[in-house]
Amino acid sequence: MRLVRTITVIPGDGIGPEVIGPALDVLVALGLDLRFDVIEEVNAHRYLRDGTALSDADFARVRSSAATLLGAVGDPRLRDTGYARGVLWRLRSGLDLYANYRPARLWHERLSPLRDAARRPIDCVVVRENTEGLYSGIGGGTATGTAAEVALDTDLSTHRGVSRIIDFAFSVARRGVCLVDKASAIPHGGRLWQRCWREAVARHPRCATSHLYADTAALRLAEDPTVFDVIVTNNTYGDILSSLTAALAGGIGLAPSASLNPGTGFGVFEPMHGSAPDIAGTGTANPLGAILSAALLVEHLGHGEEAGAVRRAVAAAVAAGRTTPDIGGALGTREAGAAVLAELGAR
Repeated sequence: MRLVRTITVIPGDGIGPEVIGPALDVLVALGLDLRFDVIEEVNAHRYLRDGTALSDADFARVRSSAATLLGAVGDPRLRDTGYARGVLWRLRSGLDLYANYRPARLWHERLSPLRDAARRPIDCVVVRENTEGLYSGIGGGTATGTAAEVALDTDLSTHRGVSRIIDFAFSVARRGVCLVDKASAIPHGGRLWQRCWREAVARHPRCATSHLYADTAALRLAEDPTVFDVIVTNNTYGDILSSLTAALAGGIGLAPSASLNPGTGFGVFEPMHGSAPDIAGTGTANPLGAILSAALLVEHLGHGEEAGAVRRAVAAAVAAGRTTPDIGGALGTREAGAAVLAELGAR
């Protein structure tokens, strides 16, 4: 008997549903034993209607599945962060998805903004701690809305959280791991990160290691991203630096990501680009970030050959210029997805 695994799909907001369609087409074309449970009702429309971001029933469907493919979350009608946190943070904290894995690979040299051809072929990963840091929601304020307002957000780091994200970074490294922090200016958290780093380096003596402060790391990435293999850092710096690596690899429309719990094996896979309300409904959104996120998903489930086939199909479509306008093509979202399908069928 074949094991059929369920993938929950949350199209979400803005361009999310537009890019999830082609990604699902690619997953179906792979012919794997997967079924898809599409949760259409998780979106800003419902939140605006009744205040529900991710209901208990929605969360239960996600938790009972093998993995989740997510489109995007966010809506310009919402000024507060309650909706986005209600979906993203609930998934990350409720499922303990502590490892955010953001690979950046240059699919064609014409997409790089760097002038020096020798320094263009970026192929690295930003490993971002995903459940602590400034995004943990610890803080408060006084005199809100007045000239005397004071706001406080706490940057949370724990030995357990820092140790496990650094160990995860070593587990996915091919050449080396670079710790990025700002211990020179943030003494308490910096001291903890440095201690956990020394302990991890001792556990992985055969892996090349380095350390950079966050500002220097941004500079080095812009100068020569090819020197990096895996960057491990906290929630905030990882969010920022992965946007930089995405730009160096051709743009945010190409950038996949995965939020993982290596212990349970569960993951949420989503393109990095967000809901992009400025282009929603225009049919021009780039589906490749979602398709590459789907490739990460099937690879995570043990289908490495199929994931490789998807990536080769993406590379071929990009090389042929059969893409959306953001990376130099003239195709719409659906047509760009069809171009990948055509390359996949020709394998």
